[in-house]
Amino acid sequence: MTALGLLYPGHSAEDDYPRIEQLLGSDIRVDVVHTDIGEDAHRVDALREMGSADRLAAGVTELRLAGADAVVWACTSGSFVYGWEGAQQQVRDLARAAGLPASATSFAFVHAARELGVRRVAVGATYPEDVAQLFADFLRAGGLEVTGVRSAGIVTAAEVGTWGEEEVLTLARAADAGEPEAVLLPDTALHTAAHLPLLEKALSKPVLTANQVTVWEGLRLADRRVNAPTLGTLFTREPLVQA
Repeated sequence: MTALGLLYPGHSAEDDYPRIEQLLGSDIRVDVVHTDIGEDAHRVDALREMGSADRLAAGVTELRLAGADAVVWACTSGSFVYGWEGAQQQVRDLARAAGLPASATSFAFVHAARELGVRRVAVGATYPEDVAQLFADFLRAGGLEVTGVRSAGIVTAAEVGTWGEEEVLTLARAADAGEPEAVLLPDTALHTAAHLPLLEKALSKPVLTANQVTVWEGLRLADRRVNAPTLGTLFTREPLVQA
């Protein structure tokens, strides 16, 4: 059994994770511990507070006692708002507190793009424009070329969590500009696990979404390789692992 420990802020799209766990179809457990979201606002100061060391450390003990093999801060914006170096320090602090390999969703996007061998990416962000641009800056610091950024301008994770298939597909299509090799949807408050096959069929290219890459990153840290095509192209790059 491989146990992945996720620290997830608030309650918006956490039900993506049991769905992903089921679709993996292997001996993998995805444990989610909720952190205090504080003020639900896609605003830089609120996001930096949400990702503070104290808030993350509060959930670490529960994951460690559950037997997690790795821990991922399952929040994109609460990581990239610190910038590349600041987000690295955040992850180092998390690893030290947990005594486990650690990462964050923002880094998961960069690592997943490298896994797919893509360099040109487009961003479809639910965030306001200024926050979305910070994510683009983070991706560039990770060596990716951003062909364009589409912002939906949503202020709260709670509102993002109400989006369904139609809204997600509309955002992905709007973001697919500038001939990117993949489209990235960065908000972990956005339900996407059920929509990945449709998204990739509609865009005819890999689509990387926050909850998808978060679990993949946990597996990467735990050195697990799982083939699960219903979770998108990212999960077809690895050799098939039998349960």
